[in-house]
Amino acid sequence: MIDIERQDGIEILRMNRPAKKNALTGEMYSALAEALERGNADDEVRVHLVCGVPGAFTAGNDIADFLAFAGEGGLANAPVVRFLRALADCRTPLIAAVDGLAIGVGTTMLFHCDMVFASPRALFKTPFVDLGLVPEAGASLLAPALMGHQRAFELLCLGESFDPVRAKAAGFVNHIAAEEELEARALASARAIAEKPPGTMRAARDLLVGDRAALKARIEEEIALFAECLRSPTAQAAFARFLDKS
Repeated sequence: MIDIERQDGIEILRMNRPAKKNALTGEMYSALAEALERGNADDEVRVHLVCGVPGAFTAGNDIADFLAFAGEGGLANAPVVRFLRALADCRTPLIAAVDGLAIGVGTTMLFHCDMVFASPRALFKTPFVDLGLVPEAGASLLAPALMGHQRAFELLCLGESFDPVRAKAAGFVNHIAAEEELEARALASARAIAEKPPGTMRAARDLLVGDRAALKARIEEEIALFAECLRSPTAQAAFARFLDKS
């Protein structure tokens, strides 16, 4: 469900569950987290490229799977939390190629990326508040810094959908490319990154990222609030309605 391929210093991480629009399971989160963690110590991995399948980057959490993990051991031990922490700790350049749906974490993970390519049919949406939840992945810190409070509020609190043109104007999409050209464009940039001196590239990227302490602290704060919200009647009712429809 996460296909991993390496070519010339590029590690391609493909979410590949098309029947469920790449809804992320615990197994998928674990595979993504392991790849990011492994890349920090592997000099052969010079850049990660995250992509999905035609029409779906990811629809976000597989709700039933997520609730099962959260119920068994608590949210702090869920695979999604490991993935969020791995994003914050990622020392390797990270690129995303987004075609179609990018819901919830499908959008918030992009704030950790160094470059994002999107197709014209990409759709970015974070319905956290509608589900009785709060944003995650450090989005409450990264998004306002990137796009300003007002745009971040529209995306993360109001739950407004952003098309790729609006996402590019907001600053979290670099380039818009036709569906048939999307991955080739992303791969070309990944290849250019991989060809740079790796030590210098990582050092330069670390300077841009800056001190990660505030980001890590915000992710932990979000996790605690998210876990508290999960127990609320509002969230329980929202998930029950969702599961009834599925």
